[in-house]
Amino acid sequence: MWAPLADLADVRIMACDPTDWTAGMRQLILLALVGLGAQLVDGSLGMAYGVTSTTLLLAIGTNPAAASATVHLAEIGTTLASGFSHWRFGNVDWKVVAKIGIPGAVGAFAGATFLSSLSTEVAAPVMSLVLLVLGLYVLIRFTTFGLPRTNLGKPLRKRFLAPLGLVAGFVDSTGGGGWGPVGTPAILASGRLEPRKTIGSIDTSEFLVAVAASVGFFVGIGNEGVNFTWVLALLAGGLIAAPVAAWLVRHIPPRVLGSAVGGVIILTNVRTLLRSDWIDASDAVKWPIYGLIYVVWAAALAYSIQQHRANRDVEPATEKV
Repeated sequence: MWAPLADLADVRIMACDPTDWTAGMRQLILLALVGLGAQLVDGSLGMAYGVTSTTLLLAIGTNPAAASATVHLAEIGTTLASGFSHWRFGNVDWKVVAKIGIPGAVGAFAGATFLSSLSTEVAAPVMSLVLLVLGLYVLIRFTTFGLPRTNLGKPLRKRFLAPLGLVAGFVDSTGGGGWGPVGTPAILASGRLEPRKTIGSIDTSEFLVAVAASVGFFVGIGNEGVNFTWVLALLAGGLIAAPVAAWLVRHIPPRVLGSAVGGVIILTNVRTLLRSDWIDASDAVKWPIYGLIYVVWAAALAYSIQQHRANRDVEPATEKV
C-alpha cells in the first residue's frame, strides 16, 4: 500500500558531509523546488508561501522558530520580487498596502518574539495546530464560496485594515505563515477590492511583514538553527516563480488552487499532530484518518472544479491576476 502523501516529507534534511556534494545538491534542489512551488501558489492566490514552506520544513525536522525565521528571511526577497511583478501588472493598491502593511509589521515582530520564547517541544504542535486551522479555513473558504464579488469599488477603511494587519502579522510569525490566508480572504470577503488588486496588494505588503518578522526572530533566537544556504535555496525558487505567478493565475482558477493547497496543508499538519507527544497515535488510528482526509480532499477538488466550470462566465480565471 502506498504511504500517505504526508509521509513523503518524512525524509529529514540533516547536516551533510562537506564531501557529499550529491546529497547536498539534492537537498538544495528540493528546497528550491519547495520555494518555487510555494511562490507560484502565493503569487497567484495571495497566500500560502509561508504556510506551505514552513509546513514542509517542520515535516523534515526543523526547529519551529528556525523554520519560521528561515521562511521569513527568504520572503524578504520573494515578496520584493512578487510585489514588483504585481506592480508591473497594475495589481497593487498602494493605499491598502500602507494601511495593512505597517500594522502587519508590528504584529509580525510581536509574534516572532513570542514564538522564540517557546520551547521546541511546545512550539512544534502549537505551530502545526495553527497551520491546520489555516489549512481548514483555506480549503473550506475556497471550496464552498469561491471568490465573492460584491461591493466592488467601495473604500477599505483603516479601522478595518489596521486590526486585520495586526492579527495577520502575528499569526504569520507564530504559524510560519498566515499573512495571506488571513488577509486575502478577509479583504475578498469585503467585496470592496477586485481580486487581482487584493492579491497584488497583500503580496506587496508582505515585504514589510517579512522584514519585521526576521528582525523579531534575530532578537529572539539570533541565527540559531537558521541555515542560510536553505534560505538562499528557498529564495532562488521563489524569485524564479514570482514573475511566472501573475501569468499562471490566468490559467489556474484560484478556487481550485485554494482547495488543492488547503488539502496539502491539512494532511501534512494532521500527520505532525498525530505523531506528536500530544497524541502519539498508533498506525491503526493514523491510516483511517489519512484515508478520510484523502476522500474529503478529493471531493473538495472535484466540487471546486465543477463549480468553476459551472460559473466560468461569472468568475473566469483571467480576472484573478
